[in-house]
Amino acid sequence: MMAVSLKDSYSVIPAEPTFNGRLSLSEWDQIGTLTHVPTIYFYRPSQDWVMWGGDILATLRHSLSRVLVHFYPLAGRLCWIEGSRFEIECNAMGVQLIEAESKATLEDFGDFTSSPYLEYLEHLVPSVDYSSPIHELPLMLVQLTNFSCGGISISTSISHAVADGQSALHFIHEWARLAQGEAVGTAPFLDRNVMPVRDSLIAPPRFDHAEFRHPPLLMGLSSALEERKKETVMSFLKLTKTQVERLKRMANESRPTEGRPYSRYETIAAHIWRCACKARGHQSEQPTAIGICVDSRCRVRPPLPQAYFGNAIFDVIAAGRSGELVSNPLGYVSSRIREEIQKVTDEYVHSAIDFLKNQPDLSRFQDRHALGSDAGPFFGNPNLEVVSWLTLPVYEVDFGWGKEIYMGPGPLDCDGDSLILPGHDGDGSVVVALSLQVAHMDAFKNYFFEAIAEPSLS
Repeated sequence: MMAVSLKDSYSVIPAEPTFNGRLSLSEWDQIGTLTHVPTIYFYRPSQDWVMWGGDILATLRHSLSRVLVHFYPLAGRLCWIEGSRFEIECNAMGVQLIEAESKATLEDFGDFTSSPYLEYLEHLVPSVDYSSPIHELPLMLVQLTNFSCGGISISTSISHAVADGQSALHFIHEWARLAQGEAVGTAPFLDRNVMPVRDSLIAPPRFDHAEFRHPPLLMGLSSALEERKKETVMSFLKLTKTQVERLKRMANESRPTEGRPYSRYETIAAHIWRCACKARGHQSEQPTAIGICVDSRCRVRPPLPQAYFGNAIFDVIAAGRSGELVSNPLGYVSSRIREEIQKVTDEYVHSAIDFLKNQPDLSRFQDRHALGSDAGPFFGNPNLEVVSWLTLPVYEVDFGWGKEIYMGPGPLDCDGDSLILPGHDGDGSVVVALSLQVAHMDAFKNYFFEAIAEPSLS
């Protein structure tokens, strides 16, 4: 596969003066993943755009500078404060925009789900040097890659400490609007103080928050260090609409008659969890956990503004033993996931915030693996984390040269990381992006598709 050559790098600052000073972050901003989350869009610029002599790089730089006036925290830098907490220094140091080129063509990547695309993907997203002090790292990086066929890719890496998926996509869509010459449609709501707080900062939590305890280890091990070192591989697994519906029927066969049917997420996440337990060859008594991301925007009272810019994702944990998960019907595992999702009420969120505010140090709740630390939770073997992008506006991002031909996540390189996306064609299909240890991936694929295979006619 052709190499990617970096041509130039620019620091893009807001087009107008913006707030200069410290911006406080909520508890949700300061736990879990502290690194950048990459996404990537591929385009074939329209012939109209080419004939008009449109300059893609100039369009991106100009519109990025303008949109940062509204989303100015992204142009700042993180700074540590006591208790392993941090704030955003809104100093307009800028977003890093990288220009790159490749002799590859979009046709070389096939359907963007297998080799050679997966091996090439890491070169198409901005690289972040986490050995640098955190106050020097851009909170957002962008890479424009020009291919020999005239196609392009635009990848963004946004610090998870600043924005969750909903907020990051809000930014991307507004950036695209400005690139087309339109005005900002919905300004971001930047006040983190709107997150629920008690009158007293030392109120004890009202619930037992299992999500703040580290997930289980493989039986017989005292740390996750050896599992962290094992080689991983990323795969994309596509489920057709028919296969999704078949899985949902399987899950709902054993559901109590009252209540709504299990959702796509509850069904597919349960299927992923069961298949991972089988593929990893767990003993029956092996404890295992699945991390579940729940958007709290509409679960707190009053609800957060829909344009809230920050982290409003609440992570909960469903746990069990591998033997019970694989021996019981799929609906049993879906019910375990639903049980945890339903816990996320206004009171539960308040209690979790109280719990975190009472912690003198947040480092044990932060995944610092990319920062060179083995501290923090590990959701690799025997665990996993399943993130849903099913309801996020991930598609139809048009900067002026037409809608994307493909959108997807950047590389997943941690064992147990997975996410579920809607199919790009809007046909009811679903794509599962998953990272597992190399030793487990082939078995996982077999179990994953075996359960939903068409029944034999013989």
